[in-house]
Amino acid sequence: MRDINIRIFEQHAQEYDAWFEEHPYACESEVMALRRLLPRPGRGLEVGVGTGRFAVPLGITVGVEPSHAMASIARQRGIEVYEASAEELPFDNESFDFVVMVTTICFLLRPIQALQEVRRVLTPRGHIIIGMIDKDSSLGKVYEAKKGESTFYRYAHFYSVTQVIEWLREVGYETIRTCQTIFKNPEEMTAIDPIKDGYGEGGFVVISAQKEVKS
Repeated sequence: MRDINIRIFEQHAQEYDAWFEEHPYACESEVMALRRLLPRPGRGLEVGVGTGRFAVPLGITVGVEPSHAMASIARQRGIEVYEASAEELPFDNESFDFVVMVTTICFLLRPIQALQEVRRVLTPRGHIIIGMIDKDSSLGKVYEAKKGESTFYRYAHFYSVTQVIEWLREVGYETIRTCQTIFKNPEEMTAIDPIKDGYGEGGFVVISAQKEVKS
């Protein structure tokens, strides 16, 4: 499945990037939600950086992206991109203070392995920040029902927030916080949506978790 996903993003990188121009309110709402839980200061990495649409406004200058076409666009935006997978990050242990993953986990073949890899490259007490479509939300259910019609989500596997939180705890993360946004279909948005703590209503949820340091 991973090879299929990469091929789709190779073939449709420009179309993917254009979506953010066509849906500015959804994009800015997601950026604001990510900012709310983003730790500062520190050295950050985005895994699944795509075309750099989130890294740039979040001030992240290093990214990992397996699609060459997507990585090329991100590089044009000033991102230092490593063409590698989330399950095998090309960095030493404890290299980053925080790692961001935005709508990436639904495309991974081995999400738990990716969470373990992120934990490996995080400094002690470093943070992982996950932005995701909540399968249990109203929007998530719409996306799930219409996956077959989507160029990009056709082969995605959406997860619930509770499932991802469970994985985070199993892998060795603690101090978990969440916030949410996108309370309507992005096609219908005429303004930036509010950011609310927790999850269960918004289609886009941000999860922050801290690397557990065992004494």
